[in-house]
Amino acid sequence: MGRGDAVRRSLCVGRRIPAQLAMKGFYCQMRESGQEVKFVFQEKGAPVSVGEHYVKVQVKACALSHVDTKLLSVLQLQKKLIPVGREIAGIVLDVGPKVTFFQSDDEVVVHKPEKVTWVEAAGTMRDGLRSYTALHSLAHITAGNTVLVVDGASPFGTIAIQLAHHVGARVIATAHSTEDKTHLEGLRPKVGIRQPLVARVINVSDGKADLVECCLEETGGLGVDIVLDAGVRLYSKEDESTNKSLLLPHKHDIITLLAVGSHWVTTEENLQLDPPDSCSLFLKGATVAFLNDEVWNLSSMLQGKYLHILKDVMEKLSNEIFRPQLDEPVPLYEAMVSMEMVQKNQARKRQVIQL
Repeated sequence: MGRGDAVRRSLCVGRRIPAQLAMKGFYCQMRESGQEVKFVFQEKGAPVSVGEHYVKVQVKACALSHVDTKLLSVLQLQKKLIPVGREIAGIVLDVGPKVTFFQSDDEVVVHKPEKVTWVEAAGTMRDGLRSYTALHSLAHITAGNTVLVVDGASPFGTIAIQLAHHVGARVIATAHSTEDKTHLEGLRPKVGIRQPLVARVINVSDGKADLVECCLEETGGLGVDIVLDAGVRLYSKEDESTNKSLLLPHKHDIITLLAVGSHWVTTEENLQLDPPDSCSLFLKGATVAFLNDEVWNLSSMLQGKYLHILKDVMEKLSNEIFRPQLDEPVPLYEAMVSMEMVQKNQARKRQVIQL
């Protein structure tokens, strides 16, 4: 994680045993360009000693997330085998001589609150980090803002809604199915006044709802202050290749529903804005930011903020402000099947391996 307090973050199974004994690791096997990646188990020798800046952790639970092979290629971090499972929770077995934040027998993500389970801790870490990055670091959310969360019933969308509501924002969310709509309408805070977290749910699955019209109606024609998308359509419906992409808003719809001085936080890495699009954003004084949660690991200057965010995520999980969308925990021997679903974006709930 940070200098002097790094944690080895890969899905390796070990016990308090002699250092020379092997551990089983779960890896993404890179293949030739154009081929799907493959996930494999391999035996690896345990390190003889812990590095001076490292922490050795016995993993109790590990969440699975999509492996961004394109990003690894750009950063020239591609290897034949890439460890899978960076969002871990477990018990510290040993620490290096320069580590000061942790000691043996600590329960960690960062320090794990006592009432939080291993599965909850591992399963909330990434979505909590992404939500903080999007809403606080990029969009500078404040009480009274109106926030549109696209695909609000996803694991990430659910946490983003909970964080936005906690700040005091008014939340609008899109649903990609009738089940998603029911889930979003049922979201209530655990403490305080138990009003719905989402002021309006827009079901886009039947193609009848007009996203722009609904958002402008909900905001009195002023527009939305913050948009957090789950990807956008860049082309017309006739040019889109999948039914899933048809559930996403078109980039022109997003630009139209933005308010003056608003923030659009996008997960679309290939977003293309034409001159008329830029002109519309300029006239509204709106900003476009790209959500890359890996940015915290790309600069040592950001490690303090990174650790602070992780700590706050765990506190909100402990206080039940965050209630993640978790699937039933799966054993290690089912990790390969679960990871393939995650890599193909077929999992609607966060997948967590319990050890």
